[in-house]
Amino acid sequence: MEFLSEELAELEKNGLYRRLRMITSSQEAQVSIAGKKYLSFCSNNYLGLANHPQVVEAAVRATQEYGCGAGASRLISGTMQLHTELEDRLAQFEEKSSAIVFTTGYCANVGSITSLMNEEDTIILDKLNHASIVDAARLCRAKLQVYPHKDMNRLEEILKRSKQFRRRLIVTDGVFSMDGDMAPLPEIVDLARKYEAYTMVDEAHSTGVIGEKGRGVAEFYNVEDKVDIIMGTLSKALGSLGGFVVGDTSLVEFLKNKARSFIYTTALPPGVCMAAIAALDIVQGDVSYRKQYLDKVAYLKQNLEKLDFDLMGSETQIIPVLIKDAVKTMEISKFLYEKGVLIPGIRIPTVPKDTNRLRISLMASHTKDDIDHLLNLMTEIRKKFF
Repeated sequence: MEFLSEELAELEKNGLYRRLRMITSSQEAQVSIAGKKYLSFCSNNYLGLANHPQVVEAAVRATQEYGCGAGASRLISGTMQLHTELEDRLAQFEEKSSAIVFTTGYCANVGSITSLMNEEDTIILDKLNHASIVDAARLCRAKLQVYPHKDMNRLEEILKRSKQFRRRLIVTDGVFSMDGDMAPLPEIVDLARKYEAYTMVDEAHSTGVIGEKGRGVAEFYNVEDKVDIIMGTLSKALGSLGGFVVGDTSLVEFLKNKARSFIYTTALPPGVCMAAIAALDIVQGDVSYRKQYLDKVAYLKQNLEKLDFDLMGSETQIIPVLIKDAVKTMEISKFLYEKGVLIPGIRIPTVPKDTNRLRISLMASHTKDDIDHLLNLMTEIRKKFF
């Protein structure tokens, strides 16, 4: 398969070759790579809960009591007490009738969309939706239609000309994972109701962070009752692993019976479930924890803007710094790495051409000194590379 070497060489030439860096420590603000310490500004462990003593202790306790694995899929013998307890807690947290937990957020999107939609239907997506949503739309064989990012006029045009389909499902990220901006959910749900379409929101990057109670963008805009399907993850701000869907009991029961990524995969380990429950306890029990975190995010963004960096309209804890050129993006990432800071460059095909960028994300465990150190380096980058 000689073509593989040729294509890898082409990726290297264009600054698109990807390499794995092995971290030999926990996902703290400071991580260890090859025996050296680096400040990490790229983890989705937004609230630092992956390392929170309460969360770790809960995972250990559950593992000791229930073992390391669930042993089977949920519909065989894999549904354990902690799975149902976690689903009950998620439904209560989201103020919905029911919840269903999947092994990953990817599985939650793929399982939900492919079980609900088929070739008689159309799925309407924002151009910048996560790859798992796009893959699900392709797999279910529904007519895939895409509108430019947050373009509500184009969304309405698509809805107007799509009345022949059995079902129309609008799916959007709540927070867009590479841009850090939020979907215009009030406009989306209003259009959905006007044209009798369904809506699904992926709250993966907003669960635990956005909204008064941390439920996400739908809560932020007060449209939770107008969204038909809400998906979230346990693996980012909640510091554990897994995805979930909340909604009416009929929706959850349907997914239990139809979602292939739920039916045909082994259930989450008990320790993972208990860690997520402990994380929910923290998010629900201490509002100041999230507020202090978002204050740090605001401080970093304000000072990056003072340095005249383009943050691409970020509204959340995800902070893209637009570089444009792929090679320069990787040079800057390398410069930071040599200075002891881990911020990988994000390039095509993850983001559109000429929007190559750094993607900065804070953790609650970052100190002001950590943030100021990054800002000093970004000052150097402004002088050295621009």
